[in-house]
Amino acid sequence: KYPVGSVIEGKIKNITDFGIFIGIDEGIDGLVHISDISWTKRFKHPSELYKKGQVVQAKVLFIDKDNERFSLSIKDLNPNPWQSIDQKFPVGATVTGPITNITDFGLFVEVEEGIEGLVHISEMGRDKQRMAALKVGDPIKAKVIHSSPTERRIGLSIRRLETDEEQSHYRDYLHGRTEATSNLGDILRETLEESELKKMKNNG
Repeated sequence: KYPVGSVIEGKIKNITDFGIFIGIDEGIDGLVHISDISWTKRFKHPSELYKKGQVVQAKVLFIDKDNERFSLSIKDLNPNPWQSIDQKFPVGATVTGPITNITDFGLFVEVEEGIEGLVHISEMGRDKQRMAALKVGDPIKAKVIHSSPTERRIGLSIRRLETDEEQSHYRDYLHGRTEATSNLGDILRETLEESELKKMKNNG
């Protein structure tokens, strides 16, 4: 009736530290283990996301027919967003997002709904006063320095983005100077050519 891979709908019967029990049929409950609730949401207890009596959908992962136990998953109703994370946010890319958490070892930035990257304390910006004044909700721009679907981690750096921007400004400055010098050279050359023509005319 409920094969592996099928989607069931039922009321939440009980919420525990390790997961959610959903009523599938008369006298049959299925367990959504805490690790199968969400791909991306951070929470300490399932009750932060769900309430007893709430109707939810879940996918059947495994059936223990002898004991009439069902292993269910809510997160598997949607594709794993971490699978293509290294393509969406490749190393070297620039991302912008709000700060979601500030810790002793750095700050977390939401780069996409439910997906966070970490700016380690060693990768913070050089302006220590500005960094110390940052608070949750502030938008942050950073460079991706690590992106791993298997580890489900994105490493970010404000410091390296600042260095990149400085180098870019310096290159623009040098390019501008080269153009200015080249324009000056053209003007001088034209002036010399004009004076040479005048001399030739006068001599002629």
